[in-house]
Amino acid sequence: MTENTTTTPATTTPATGALVSEQGKTSIADTVVSKIAGIAAREISGVHDLGGGTARAVGALRERIPGSRTNLSQGVAVEVGEHQTAVDLDIVAEYGVAIADLAAAIRRNVVDTVERMTGLEVTEVNITVHDVFLESDAPDEEPATTRVQ
Repeated sequence: MTENTTTTPATTTPATGALVSEQGKTSIADTVVSKIAGIAAREISGVHDLGGGTARAVGALRERIPGSRTNLSQGVAVEVGEHQTAVDLDIVAEYGVAIADLAAAIRRNVVDTVERMTGLEVTEVNITVHDVFLESDAPDEEPATTRVQ
């Protein structure tokens, strides 16, 4: 008597992706994905800053506080599910950069980096350009004056 046993090859389905295995499940917090996306967006030449006007103003104040760190997720909003994530970015582009090319480069880098580091599928990267940075807009750094000689 022969037994009729068939084996099926292991397949990756949405329920068994890289984050779910027989040994357990890995959950990734929103802040992790937003930091990764923020760093990936800043790596692209032509991105001057991330965030809208208010977020940049608060960030500038925060950076002046001794001992504070740069908020790497400023201007980044994410929605993270069990297997997928969506990213929204608010940027300030440098003047002279082709915005369509800049957006394509940002998308490509954010998708590649987030998927490689987290194992989540990036469903979309929405980019809003809030401003264009001009060199004339940069605050002039005045030399610090001393009160004594």
